[in-house]
Amino acid sequence: MKLVLGSASPRRLALLAQIGIVPDAVRPADIDETPDREELPRPYCRRMARMKAEALSLADDEIGLTADTTVAIGRRILGKAGTAAEAADFLRRLSGRRHRVVTALVVRHKDRIWERDTTTIVRFKRLTAAEIEAYLATGEWQGKAGAYAIQGHAQAFIPWIEGSFSGVVGLPLHETAMLLAAAGYRAPASEVPGQRVVA
Repeated sequence: MKLVLGSASPRRLALLAQIGIVPDAVRPADIDETPDREELPRPYCRRMARMKAEALSLADDEIGLTADTTVAIGRRILGKAGTAAEAADFLRRLSGRRHRVVTALVVRHKDRIWERDTTTIVRFKRLTAAEIEAYLATGEWQGKAGAYAIQGHAQAFIPWIEGSFSGVVGLPLHETAMLLAAAGYRAPASEVPGQRVVA
């Protein structure tokens, strides 16, 4: 069985490598990620992961893996900030409080689908204006849900989390391994083949 990662995220590739998995191909799914009116964070995240999986074109010997990560404060979804000003607004909202990070996973093989999601609670310390400005200058906020990367400079803002660290990065590894095993995928025991990137 060949594994297709339906994500352009280099972080998800790096996380998979940590458990000895290198996808045979990477095919980012192109979908509309706009939340529906009044859509709650967890259902939204699950819908995004499933839509990505359904958008993948897979051969009979391929298994698709897709994921979506959503940062939420209460019912509010904090997506990927489009500008530094929006990122600053997100960081001010996160400052000094807890928030949830939901990551949904979908594995698809032929007409079968396996799904799972995780929720991690993350606490931010109270941020000063200078800390926010310095973080924005790193550029790490770009392309990140909630405008931060827990694996980067933002670790200095986070006194504790409850849940999956890898899930906050973008792929909860335990749940990913379980879903892939359920679908019949086994990582090669010997040398892992090189990744093929397909546009």
